[in-house]
Amino acid sequence: MAAPSVSLVIAGSGGAGVVTAGSLLLEAAANAGWYALMTRSAGPQIRGGEAAAMIRFATEPIASHDDSFHLLVAIDWENISRFAAEIPLMANSLLIGDPALGEAPAALLCNSPRQAGLAMSEIASAIEGGRSNMVALGAIAGMIGLPVAAMESVVSRQLRRKGQAAIDASMAAFNAGFAAATGLPAVPRLPGVDAAPNGERWSITGNEATGLGAIRGGVRFVAAYPITPATEVLEWLAPSLAKVGGVLVQAEDELASINQIIGASYGGVPALTATSGPGLSLMIESIGLAVAAEVPVVVVDVMRVGPSTGIATKSEQSDLNIAVYGMHGDAPHVVVAANSVADCLFTTQWAVHLAESMQTPTLVLTDQLLGQSRAILPRPAELAFIGQRQTAVVAEEGQRYQRYALTGSGVSPMAIPGTPGLAYTADGLEHNELGTPSSQASDHQAQMDKRLRKVARFDYGSHWADIVDAEAGGGNIAIITWGSSTGPAREALDRFSAMGGKARLISLRLIAPAQPDKLAAALAGIERALVVEQSHGGQFHRMLRAFYDLPRETLALHQPGPLPIGPGRILDQLNAWRT
Repeated sequence: MAAPSVSLVIAGSGGAGVVTAGSLLLEAAANAGWYALMTRSAGPQIRGGEAAAMIRFATEPIASHDDSFHLLVAIDWENISRFAAEIPLMANSLLIGDPALGEAPAALLCNSPRQAGLAMSEIASAIEGGRSNMVALGAIAGMIGLPVAAMESVVSRQLRRKGQAAIDASMAAFNAGFAAATGLPAVPRLPGVDAAPNGERWSITGNEATGLGAIRGGVRFVAAYPITPATEVLEWLAPSLAKVGGVLVQAEDELASINQIIGASYGGVPALTATSGPGLSLMIESIGLAVAAEVPVVVVDVMRVGPSTGIATKSEQSDLNIAVYGMHGDAPHVVVAANSVADCLFTTQWAVHLAESMQTPTLVLTDQLLGQSRAILPRPAELAFIGQRQTAVVAEEGQRYQRYALTGSGVSPMAIPGTPGLAYTADGLEHNELGTPSSQASDHQAQMDKRLRKVARFDYGSHWADIVDAEAGGGNIAIITWGSSTGPAREALDRFSAMGGKARLISLRLIAPAQPDKLAAALAGIERALVVEQSHGGQFHRMLRAFYDLPRETLALHQPGPLPIGPGRILDQLNAWRT
């Protein structure tokens, strides 16, 4: 039953070690030469509660889950029914539970999956220091073809601090589960592949990649207040910034965070904050200050289900409207969006470059699905660009320094405070070219034009979107998407192509400002378009209609979180257009 990919879920109550088990599996998969993607789902409780690690292994890089799971291993059944909608099981799926802990809830049996029992708690109790999650890992490894040796090095490294006894107990439980797998029904297995050479593959989350992109882009000051699901960006950056001479400050709230990074950037240091929807709402006024004062800052929004507190631990793409339209007054700024775990690195690094080059706030949109997913992926390329701010160093003889000079590009040299002869006023009041506050209509018009000109005329190059199969020819169908919806859209396109279909994928990375000429070129020859997103009101589709000319036959495929849109739903529409 060899397969190109295998999808499984490990589920259980808080403290059962579900996410830990999933992380160990991913590292072992990398040792075995596989690629992998793990997303996680948890309840809103501060401690405890239900948890699930949803994992897909493959022999080629992947960016999306499949439409259903081959295997579900429940360490216990506590509150697992809350995940039923997020764990689609089919008739050929296999559900494994511990017979001593009761029966599977009806919510998981709708499509009559196969069932089998594995006495995880009994096997673990017979081993001193044994744990049920390690028994489960062993059974999973035996069923999907993951070698024992691939796990041994992972366990030894992860448990080194706990001593050899802990390592031996964990491996004994793992081996017992591995042996028990021979008595369980079959599931698809991945073929063995040569392990990747060291350095060829990374194990990284989207939040970690975001942090790395910030540092590579030149960020050396971060101020932020913890908020789910963005906190891991800060946790990763705290020690990493220190290694490059940077500083991270945990502020008292989001208002302090945004104002601190504006202050740091005004002083000449590239700066960033990371938050989620509720925090972004609190930062909006100060982001407008940065627009007016032309102070470059980067704000990362790891989106979650809203409105208000919503579902803090789940994913949705519903902060698009506030990111694009949320500020009062006309406040030209830049909004970019990462479209994969790996792309969180590139997009954040690019965002720093954009902010510094144009001296404007740049918002980076990711979401819980990307941010908290861990992937085994090819090592991302190291990019050369870093933020390069145009600075003023000396005053021109006989002239006063014009901080907000009306240049053709809209960008005017920015002085570092304390530079002799280059003092100026920077605040939220409208001003003239010198920075002197002004209420004159002519100054307001001129400065508004300047602030718009710099984002409208900037050369964003080819990074504005990822376009797949643009030169294939013969196809008249396009998928237009963004962010985390790109993964399933890309997989749907691959399946469609394998069936002989021809289509184009356009994933926007630059959300604002709009690029109508570039999208028009990308849509050349397209007669039908499918807009794919994860929001209740179709925010992305409505934004596209506001700024772009779309094909006459354009359909919107959108739904709110926490359920992502699977590749199968997208493929169904592509196939419907073929008939």
